[in-house]
Amino acid sequence: QDKEKLEIRKLNDPPSAETVRDMIKYARNVIEEFRRAKHYKYILCLNPDSTGLVELLEICELSLDKMGAVFEDSNVYMLHMMYQAMGVCLYVQDWEGALRYGQKIIRPYSKHYPSYSLNVASMWLKLGRLYMALENRPAGVKALKRAIAIMEVAHGKDHPYISEIKKELEDH
Repeated sequence: QDKEKLEIRKLNDPPSAETVRDMIKYARNVIEEFRRAKHYKYILCLNPDSTGLVELLEICELSLDKMGAVFEDSNVYMLHMMYQAMGVCLYVQDWEGALRYGQKIIRPYSKHYPSYSLNVASMWLKLGRLYMALENRPAGVKALKRAIAIMEVAHGKDHPYISEIKKELEDH
């Protein structure tokens, strides 16, 4: 699956091998830079309105724009930055922004991870809760049921997490 995980955008004029290598190097560097910035800024910003979090989101968005010129959205470097951007959106309670990133992430996650991966279940769970928070109950129910289906296989049908999610569905 390495080819799918490192998928390059299909362009009329495909990028050279050197361009791809440079973009991979850039992606690794920006991920490391983000990791350091996130650690530093999350320690400093206990206030969700902090400009530090806006800066983190800008790092994500700028790097996604740059990498998106070469990489498909399903590329692991793109997915990593989308996941980080989603996390910042969740932290600042930007539910629409978090949902946009989550919607872009879920299909490639479902392709890259095994059928009953808890990473995929976790993303469906986040999406379900976001849909519910944004009052899109049909989409929320569908996403939460997908999370439950995976978790029942991974954890077993009687796991407390599953009971908790089923209760959420009943309460909405």
